[in-house]
Amino acid sequence: MQTRAKKIILVLFGWGFILLGVIGLFLPILQGVLFLLIGLLILSSEYVWAHRLLLKIWNRFPAVARRWDEAQVTTHKLMAKIFRSTGQPVR
Repeated sequence: MQTRAKKIILVLFGWGFILLGVIGLFLPILQGVLFLLIGLLILSSEYVWAHRLLLKIWNRFPAVARRWDEAQVTTHKLMAKIFRSTGQPVR
């Protein structure tokens, strides 16, 4: 039951970021493309179409893919540091 709830929350967050991304394409305050990429990344763990679309984007824009990988490594290190200091396990 817990994994099903986790998947539902994950999908809701993914679609939420997609919605923010679409809104952000029209509003100058939000970074629409960034929110769309984050939403696709979240949804790619559940939907094959999102994973394929991300692969197409990474192949089309290798500089974006490279910066995304750097950000992912930095985020992982930061999260490990935060959870190590709180004593909670890193997943």
